Amino acid sequence: IPRFRCEGGYPIQAFKFFADEGVVTGGHYNTKGSCRPYEIHPCGHHGNETYYGECVGMADTPRCKRRCLLGYPKSYISDRHYGKNAYPLMHSVKAIQREIMKNGPVVATYTVYQDFAHYRSGIYKHKAGRATGLHAVKVIGWGQEKGTPYWIVANSWHDDWGENGE
Repeated sequence: IPRFRCEGGYPIQAFKFFADEGVVTGGHYNTKGSCRPYEIHPCGHHGNETYYGECVGMADTPRCKRRCLLGYPKSYISDRHYGKNAYPLMHSVKAIQREIMKNGPVVATYTVYQDFAHYRSGIYKHKAGRATGLHAVKVIGWGQEKGTPYWIVANSWHDDWGENGE
C-alpha cells in the first residue's frame, strides 16, 4: 500500500488490510484520545484556503508504528478493529447502485483535474485544466438533474470545500 501514497491509493488493498490485519483507532492530525492519530499535517488542495496553507509536494507515507501513543490506555493489539471482507465491484452503474442499496457506501477513485479545486456546488463537470492526481471518495448515493446522472460523494478535503466538505 505505501507505494501509492496519497494519490487516491489503492482502496481495495486498504480494505483487505483492514479485514486481515485490523486497524487501530485514529483521529484528526495532532489530536489525543486514540491509538494512532493522523500524522500528516493538513494542507489546502483548493481555492484560496488560508487556514491549512498550501500543499508543497507530496508527504511521505509515515512508517508503520505498531504501538499506541504514550498515555493511551490500550495496547496496540487490543485496540485493533477488523473489517468483514473486501471485494471489488464491476464497473457498472447498476452494480454500484445495487451495492449501495444492499451494503451502504462504496469507495471510488477518479482523476482530479485543476478545475475541480474550484468546485463549490452542483454537478461537477470537467471543463479545463490538466490532471493533477487521483483521489478516493466515499460514494453514498446518486441522482439525476435535468437529464444528467450524478453520484453523491463524501470528500475528505475539509469542511470548507464544496458543499460543506462533500
